[in-house]
Amino acid sequence: MTSTRTWAPARIAVSGTYSTGKSSLTEALSIATGIPRTHALTSREILAEINPRKTVMELDSLELIELGIRRYSERLTNENGMTRFVSDGSVIHEWVYGAARAQTGINPGAPRVLQMLTRAVGLRNGRAYTKYLDLFGELVCERASSMYDAYVHLPVDFPLIADGHRPVSEPFRALSDTLLRDAVSTTGLPVLVVRGSVEQRLSTVIEHFGLPQITETQEAVAIADERVRMAHRRLDEDARRRADERGRSVVRTLKYAARY
Repeated sequence: MTSTRTWAPARIAVSGTYSTGKSSLTEALSIATGIPRTHALTSREILAEINPRKTVMELDSLELIELGIRRYSERLTNENGMTRFVSDGSVIHEWVYGAARAQTGINPGAPRVLQMLTRAVGLRNGRAYTKYLDLFGELVCERASSMYDAYVHLPVDFPLIADGHRPVSEPFRALSDTLLRDAVSTTGLPVLVVRGSVEQRLSTVIEHFGLPQITETQEAVAIADERVRMAHRRLDEDARRRADERGRSVVRTLKYAARY
């Protein structure tokens, strides 16, 4: 626990990289306390609107920047003017995932040989991509300091869900976690790091911040689990349908490996 300050913040951002349980905790926290939950559309949901022919793993650097900007813009729209909310992620996340890719490779979940090919192709444009990310990082950290009252951070305690749709790897998750924690620390906001089961995390957050509770912890977690499970099921079904429509081939794989 990195903060011992006990108070009742009105705008809480739940931080953590892929597969750390952000959706489960924010959903349960909202149900338990009555505080509205906010979130941005997932990358897959946004991509289905702007370029349904591609997966996140096939995007080049400019398309990834567009994706990050769209998610950032959506968060601003969703949270602007709200006086109470618990956010699934934060504006800093839209920078972190791009910054981590600048170090691990544009597609950290790809086989090593394809990652090497992508790095070679991207040597010319990599510096401009990194410069943009540096500027974007300063912007989101400054914005976060005024948008939120406190952060709850979820470290990497669980293995990555191997569903074939998360374009990341364990080294990418570890790096993202470090970047998130370092970036959040620059905002000057109080940070609570929580571990354990969803029930344990929920109880810790409510007790630490002195939040009002209108639904019992066990009930809130059960409802949240079902909602998150249904949302993931819809995303997975849509991803499989789109994959069948696109088809797979060696040529397609190499085509998207040779981009930056």
